[in-house]
Parts: sequence; structure tokens; C-alpha cells
Amino acid sequence: MSSMYKTSLPMFIHMLGSISKILHKAESWGAEKNIAPEVLLNARLAPDMYPLTKQIQIATDVVKGCAARLAGVEPPSYADNEASFAELQARLEKTIAFLKAFTPEQIDGSESRSIELNFPNLQLKLSGQEYLTGFVVPNFYFHLSTAYGILRHQGLAVGKMDFLGRT
Repeated sequence: MSSMYKTSLPMFIHMLGSISKILHKAESWGAEKNIAPEVLLNARLAPDMYPLTKQIQIATDVVKGCAARLAGVEPPSYADNEASFAELQARLEKTIAFLKAFTPEQIDGSESRSIELNFPNLQLKLSGQEYLTGFVVPNFYFHLSTAYGILRHQGLAVGKMDFLGRT
């Protein structure tokens, strides 16, 4: 049986590293193609979807909130004011460092911890297990996949192995 820690934090850290590498590629590619960074950072897949920058912000918010809530501590608040590739990279690094600070002992055993989330029109009450597997993991991958899709749609030559962090 896998632990709550092993099921979450190492995977979050790995995937944040993967999206970091993709963002580095996007920044270099944009410079080579004379594409202003703002074009890529503000790109979106559809008019009613969030742009690349917000996708990264939400992905990092989801996992830092997860680690904190499963450990029973207050999640840190980030300003959501990143406007450059360097600032997004700093946010990713800050989130990875935050996740690495947790020990398995802080996360394991949180399967039945009560997690409450309050949104403007929705309140969720979940067990730690439901929160991790039914809310956090799908949201995390949704926003990472959307960020990847935005950059692919703009023309960046990356593939599934880049997304999976296996290149």
C-alpha cells in the first residue's frame, strides 16, 4: 500500500520540475522566434480559459495547499503577480522548496483528516484521501496539461516525454 506522502509530494515535485523545464524551453524558443514573452505568458487555449501564467499559479496553489492541509498547517499565500518567465520559475522553485520541507510523517495518516474548502459558490468537505485523489491530483494535472497545451498550441516543439519529465 502506498502512503499519502509517496502518492503526493514526490509526484508533485517531479511534475513541477517537468513544467519548469518546459517553461525554460518556451522562453528560449520564444526568443529564437522573436516572440515577445508576454505573447506566450498571456496565451490561452480558449477565450474563456485562463492564460499560461494563471495555469502555473493555480497548479502551484493546488499542491502547496494540499501539502499544508494534509499536514494540518496553514498554506502559504502567494501574490499571483508573476509577469515573466523568471517570476514563474521563482514561483515553481519556491513551491518545490515548500513541498520538500515536509516529511512523510507529517503527511502519512492524513487519509481521514477532514478537509474543508470554501469557494465563492461552493463548499467542499472531504476526507484527506478524497481531497488528494479526487480533487488535488485531477486539478493539478488539469492545469499542468493546459499549460503544456497552450505552449504546444503556440508552436513549441515538446512532447509527452517532456510533460512526463523523461527527456
